[in-house]
Amino acid sequence: MKDEFMRLENIPKVKTISKADFVRDYVRPQKPVVIERLIEDWPAYEKWNLQYISDIAGDKEVPLYDDRPISSEFKFNEPHAKMKMREYVDLLKTKPTNYRIFLYHLMKEVPSLQKDFKFPDMGLRFLKQLPMLFFGGENSKVFMHYDIDYANILHFHFHGKKRCILFPPSESKYLYKVPHALISREDIDFTNPDYDKFPALKEATGFVTELKHGETLYMPEGYWHHMTYLTAGFSMSLRATPRTLTNFSKAIYNLVFMRHFDNYMRKLRGQKWIDYKNEQAIRNTHSKNKID
Repeated sequence: MKDEFMRLENIPKVKTISKADFVRDYVRPQKPVVIERLIEDWPAYEKWNLQYISDIAGDKEVPLYDDRPISSEFKFNEPHAKMKMREYVDLLKTKPTNYRIFLYHLMKEVPSLQKDFKFPDMGLRFLKQLPMLFFGGENSKVFMHYDIDYANILHFHFHGKKRCILFPPSESKYLYKVPHALISREDIDFTNPDYDKFPALKEATGFVTELKHGETLYMPEGYWHHMTYLTAGFSMSLRATPRTLTNFSKAIYNLVFMRHFDNYMRKLRGQKWIDYKNEQAIRNTHSKNKID
């Protein structure tokens, strides 16, 4: 089945899967899959919803981010606003909002949450760090990007529905990747792309799914992903190390050199550097695809 606007195939869904089958059919060939019942034995499966988070962490001040384009006004990962978790959950319940929480150590702030999950035995070398939580309001979006560490990711969704669009690394040449960054151009609407402005997108082939409460999405290493919260909700990710030396080397390069170079240039040139990179994203993509 194809998506209405882009060349997107539905990600396969399985009720359950053995470790051997998961590794053979998805990890080794690096293909995404949704596992519907992987975490039914977690306390989180029954307990975790927005009201529970409000009750247990309501007094914690949380960093909020909206969908404004990256600019020199804010430092990298600097929040756009802050509020108490209880106030944020009330906002999520009341109306659509662009405010999101990402890469937040809620489990460090509220250690009792650590008892609600476990690392599944799925043949992945998980990084045994506390997982981070991601929250979003209805219709809020996470721009198209891939992760700096090329991790294999198990992404668990709670409360409501979330639409996930994925592209394998092989499609990078069509996605208007911003140089010295891990993102595509932020003005691309991947739910209804402007093919006149971004014609290379017509050649990109990817995957799509809608996650419901308790479902797990496997995202292979280096996969591009774009998320839309169809309803208010939140997710958690567990990360596993890259399986190949090539991707491990790319992760080291990103962490040791690329992000520091980009931060230096942002400080040195400000908005001119960001504008330059966005222009180069179009030039580079059109050059690779011989688009005039």
